[in-house]
Amino acid sequence: MYSEKVMDHFQNPRNVGEIENASGVGTVGNAKCGDIMRIYLDIDENKIIRDCKFKTFGCGAAVATSSMATELVKGKSIEEALKVTNKAVMEALDGLPPVKVHCSLLAEEAIHAALWDYAEKHGIKIDGLEKPKSDIHEGEEEEEEEY
Repeated sequence: MYSEKVMDHFQNPRNVGEIENASGVGTVGNAKCGDIMRIYLDIDENKIIRDCKFKTFGCGAAVATSSMATELVKGKSIEEALKVTNKAVMEALDGLPPVKVHCSLLAEEAIHAALWDYAEKHGIKIDGLEKPKSDIHEGEEEEEEEY
């Protein structure tokens, strides 16, 4: 059901923890499944992500996607980190079962939320970055009621 990479990142997650005085912190959740993901970024004066850590409350896939997302953005510029999509996270993990795809969306949103926090703290605008949702299913209820 899960790839070897997913199992490895779940059983041996990379970059677990917090960064004190982080440049940016992003917290997102999924009310439907109860997963909560927090990503911490340490960004240097050249806008390169020096360090990235996470804390996740959720299933094994949520832990694995958090772990992989931190690996994918570490050492990258803000612009490169912004391009890390849920598809990139899934591909790096050799795929996820369809019912766990939302975990990769959480990882993408948590990165974006941390970048948004960084931008807000520094009074800058990051091209292509939109204000993140705190819940990845925000707005879906309204859409469902329309049908």
